[in-house]
Amino acid sequence: MSKTFRPWDVDQTQLFPPSVRDLVPPGHLAHFVRDLVREDLDLSAILDTYSEERGFPPHHPGMMTALLLYGYSQGVYSSRRLEKACQERVDFMAVTGMGKPDHTRISEFRRRHLEALRGLFVQVLRLCRDAGLVTLGHVALDGTKMNANASKHAAMSYGRMKKAERALKEQVDSWMRRAEHVDSEEDARYGTRRGDELPQWVKDKQQRMARIREARARLEEAARDRGEDDPPDNAQSNFTDPESRILRTKSTYEQGYNCQAAVDAQSQVVVAEEVVAQQNDSDRLLPMVDAVRANTGKRIEEASADAGYLSEANLAGLEERRIRGYIAVGKQKHGEAGATSWARKMEQPLTRRMVARLRRGGWRSRYRLRKQVVEPVFGQIKAARGFRQFLLRGLEKVRGEWSLLCTAHNVLKLAAAR
Repeated sequence: MSKTFRPWDVDQTQLFPPSVRDLVPPGHLAHFVRDLVREDLDLSAILDTYSEERGFPPHHPGMMTALLLYGYSQGVYSSRRLEKACQERVDFMAVTGMGKPDHTRISEFRRRHLEALRGLFVQVLRLCRDAGLVTLGHVALDGTKMNANASKHAAMSYGRMKKAERALKEQVDSWMRRAEHVDSEEDARYGTRRGDELPQWVKDKQQRMARIREARARLEEAARDRGEDDPPDNAQSNFTDPESRILRTKSTYEQGYNCQAAVDAQSQVVVAEEVVAQQNDSDRLLPMVDAVRANTGKRIEEASADAGYLSEANLAGLEERRIRGYIAVGKQKHGEAGATSWARKMEQPLTRRMVARLRRGGWRSRYRLRKQVVEPVFGQIKAARGFRQFLLRGLEKVRGEWSLLCTAHNVLKLAAAR
């Protein structure tokens, strides 16, 4: 007697179509994100922009918002991958209600409402606070370098720009002078056309020279803002994303941005975030601390940060805000200049007190919380969810994308606490 199997009839239709709630099991994250957007988030900043009654009805802004949040929580970021997921993955279908927006609509929605989407960070953070996930007993701060949507090889130094511009101008001018002596040859070659159309190889040189002039002007304007006559020859500008910077990482140099996060030790919820186009972290400590207060309405009790945030001004600012700080003082520098600078820093009164506080705590110091609080958040975003390069270009757009990443991270924390 042969074994009886359950039916496998791929052509059988259902009498009643399934609900989107039947696509994935109860309690699935897809249901949580969809219902969170529908029931708990205020989308008026987005909805109020749709006032035109004419035209084909767009996809519902709530559905598009839920799609972006769920996609970012699942490591699906590009508009084309989101479009594909809406067509192939039942969890995305449960979020969109079987809606299938194409990548053009998804990209346009994200671009158009990026500033309003940034506002969702505070809304989700306050839901985390109300759920008891944010206590601000200890907050750890750190920055991570994230690649820009531009290659470092598309950057050029100011000194090289001056040389390249002169060389290109001389080359194009020589071509133009030669062209004046070959009019008859061009008439025979171009026939009824004017004969003075620029060949593509000349146009490309001219376009490159124009881009170099634009980049040079940006560097010179930035130098004037700093009170300098001219930029140093090693100052660089990137042609693809001019607002990004060459940043030093642990192992190399990359074209990117410096992404900051303040994380609550209670449950690794991000309580403040920002992006800057600079290498150093030192001047970001107090603005981030103040952002935590603005976002949550509460004061931090303790704050920890690595040596990049150490300065007398920062330590004094923490004392003024009645925050007990734990900031690493770094290691003694090698070389005469570096050793002198480090020794001078160690002579400052607030820094000496910080050294004593860290030594007194030893291996039980509250500073040890920094690595286990904030660094895992960066690991989850960059390694677990695979975000290592921004999709958008320009500082403001990058800030919006980083805010979306941090919002999706907090949504996952909120879902885990159900």
